[in-house]
Amino acid sequence: MTSLYDFLKPHVSDGSVPGAVALVARGDRIEAEAAGSADAEGTAPMARDSIFRIASITKPVTAAAVMMLVDDGRIALDDPVAPWLPELASPVVVRTPAGPVDDVVPAARPITVLDLLTSRAGYGFPSDFSLPAVGPLFSDLKQGPPQPQNVAEPDDWMATLSRIPLLHQPGEAWLYNTCSDIQGVLIARVSDRPLPEFLAERLFEPLGMADTGFAVPAGKLDRFTSYYRTDPPGGLELIDAPDGQWSAMPAFPSGAGGLVSTVDDLHAFARMLLAGGTVDDRRFLSPDSVRQMTTDHLTPPQREAGRLFLEGQGWGFGGSVDVQAVDPWNVPGRYGWIGGTGTTAHITPSTGTAAILLTQVQMPGPTPPLLMRDFWRYAAGLSDV
Repeated sequence: MTSLYDFLKPHVSDGSVPGAVALVARGDRIEAEAAGSADAEGTAPMARDSIFRIASITKPVTAAAVMMLVDDGRIALDDPVAPWLPELASPVVVRTPAGPVDDVVPAARPITVLDLLTSRAGYGFPSDFSLPAVGPLFSDLKQGPPQPQNVAEPDDWMATLSRIPLLHQPGEAWLYNTCSDIQGVLIARVSDRPLPEFLAERLFEPLGMADTGFAVPAGKLDRFTSYYRTDPPGGLELIDAPDGQWSAMPAFPSGAGGLVSTVDDLHAFARMLLAGGTVDDRRFLSPDSVRQMTTDHLTPPQREAGRLFLEGQGWGFGGSVDVQAVDPWNVPGRYGWIGGTGTTAHITPSTGTAAILLTQVQMPGPTPPLLMRDFWRYAAGLSDV
């Protein structure tokens, strides 16, 4: 097999991305490489400790934090969320998904913690973004590509959410993204601590994830990558510079997509999951919580509403779970997710493999780009690309 660097270099040379950092761990054997530059101008080389906006790879971290509260006995999966999220005590649902937002019926049952963890609460993105009840998620809640300095603080955000109808009845359908942000608010209210503080104390600090958080401090901005979108002529357009939106703590720390991190920090999180929740004799999660996180909880009809986002995959807590071998790298039980900022992180419990790829070019849509697919093939040992 070719080396990881030899795999990365052509994707940088052809201009797909200015740079990339990748890590593949097969048990105790770890490959980690950086290629290219941290910005399109080539002023700084990419390095193993370069910091990236990881977007939706935040979701598994947030779900793990919820499960820590479950393990603590503070909440239970079948608990209604209303005691902590009273804004969701009496939700209404559009009569039909394609119907107007003012044609609603009461929810048939309360929203539970499990509904949030499995993204089946009724809020979120379906495959069809044109449905009327989807519009307010973008316009009112600022859902979509992360923009941390443009989102209201959690109490105001929840008040706005309470005025938006559910697209489906609780438990009926898998919808993307919004439930992870609600989980972040739930964590803060149950623990009586801000989400960044809870994650730092319970996960990041004890796992040694020193570069993971919701903002990059001034002393680390020299390691923070610039973030781009593909320009229609084929070039790159800057979305966010190192001293931009992630250089200050946001009012709303997004549990769906707000974190920054490095490959080694994410590997530390992955190792914890692969080890069943315990690292160096410290238990972060119970084995049962890890099992539930990494197990598919969806029926085929529940997957249908959001099939645009899932290719032969189900959904665990905060991440997808491979259930069909649509592509050669799909292994039953492979768990993880991708970030719209050009990031991907997965574990394969059956082989003890962790695979993490971080780039800084926005995905044009939900379909994983060629670089990600080639990386998954490499990580599975299927290609000499």
